[in-house]
Amino acid sequence: MFFERPDSGELAVLVHLELPQSAELDDPREFEELVLSAGGDPVDFLTGQRSSPHSKFFIGTGKLEELQALVAQHEAELVIFNHELSPSQERNLEKELQCRVLDRTGLILDIFAQRARTHEGKLQVELAQLEHMSTRLIRGWTHLERQKGGIGLRGPGETQLESDRRLLRARIKTIQRRLEKVRKQRAQGRRARNRADIPTVSLVGYTNAGKSTLFNSITNAGVFAQDQLFATLDPTMRRIGLPDVGPAVLADTVGFISNLPHRLVESFRATLEEAASADLLLHIIDAADDERQRNIEQVELVLAEIDAAEIPALKVYNKIDLMPEMEPRIDRDDLGRPVAVWLSAQDMQKQAEGTEILFSALAELLTDDIVHESIWLAANMGSLRAGLYRHNAVLNEEYHPDGTCELEIRLPEVDFKKLLSAENVSYEDIRSQQDGQSEIQQLAV
Repeated sequence: MFFERPDSGELAVLVHLELPQSAELDDPREFEELVLSAGGDPVDFLTGQRSSPHSKFFIGTGKLEELQALVAQHEAELVIFNHELSPSQERNLEKELQCRVLDRTGLILDIFAQRARTHEGKLQVELAQLEHMSTRLIRGWTHLERQKGGIGLRGPGETQLESDRRLLRARIKTIQRRLEKVRKQRAQGRRARNRADIPTVSLVGYTNAGKSTLFNSITNAGVFAQDQLFATLDPTMRRIGLPDVGPAVLADTVGFISNLPHRLVESFRATLEEAASADLLLHIIDAADDERQRNIEQVELVLAEIDAAEIPALKVYNKIDLMPEMEPRIDRDDLGRPVAVWLSAQDMQKQAEGTEILFSALAELLTDDIVHESIWLAANMGSLRAGLYRHNAVLNEEYHPDGTCELEIRLPEVDFKKLLSAENVSYEDIRSQQDGQSEIQQLAV
């Protein structure tokens, strides 16, 4: 049977079991935050331990009696499990408890349904919900499983349950076709950026790590940012300017969570492909979280699932304003390349230091080779000089009596070579000469 859902403020009893295979993955505190994010009102928390789930009720019969007493005591309208329940377990529990039962997947789907704003986001959530519902249809239509008898109703035909399943499959196919169109449009946009040599940087990280706050601090995009799980669902992209790199695209994506339902990963593949095809990932981490290392591992698991594990990543430890005596800084590896940045996205709007070190690290990772040297241009090389100025590559300029122009330049090597090729100028033609001695200095950055 189906149970009517109140408009808001549902009283919920939460259930969490310690199981050997999931003891390190399911955090009861995070589970409670999920319920609050969904708009639930947790009134009690039932915990326990089992070596394996009960096949009929997931919890044992003793815990089931405790749960019945809690539901009656609080007049709870909803029981939420911090685990994934089978359709039969949901039905059996609802029959015993006489209230709605929801598992972890259903809870996260409900939050996503509340937060979706764009047409694409709503389609992705609906697809995940329909695929989740398809295995649970029988719960709502047990009275219509058989074909009706009677005059005019006998003979072969379609049961109500079969009809609903057929309609459900048709709707799922329609949504999948629409999302495939979205996926192609996103791929076309990525190809255009690749042709223009515009790198893409995607923000990834555990939910509520501060991705949207950081995104707003950098781009002034006004993306909704709130201290709650899955505050951001719809992806947002903005263009930014990086030193030595030029324009780049910054993409804000949905947050990850431990045991993220596989249906969500599949349904949001069109969105997550932005992360999978990025040139660089900014892995945003809540530096003040006690579960910091666990959250990092969970994000890396999801990245592996969407084939993004091999993409270069820069760890950004956020919220250092909650850590006494921590200052913004860059951590480097043995080769001197940035591997982590420590900052506070909240403070970046007031102080430029966090933004400067982050942009500096991004520029180093997105640009393999920087040309920083002095070159001499003959009087007939004005077009090359103009090209260098278009790239904002000229740091200093000095004219000499013989008509030559000495320029100190700094720009990516790939752009420098393109300019030389376009002007049909060889590198030997612009080598800095003074008294016949070469003074070219290449500085590795």
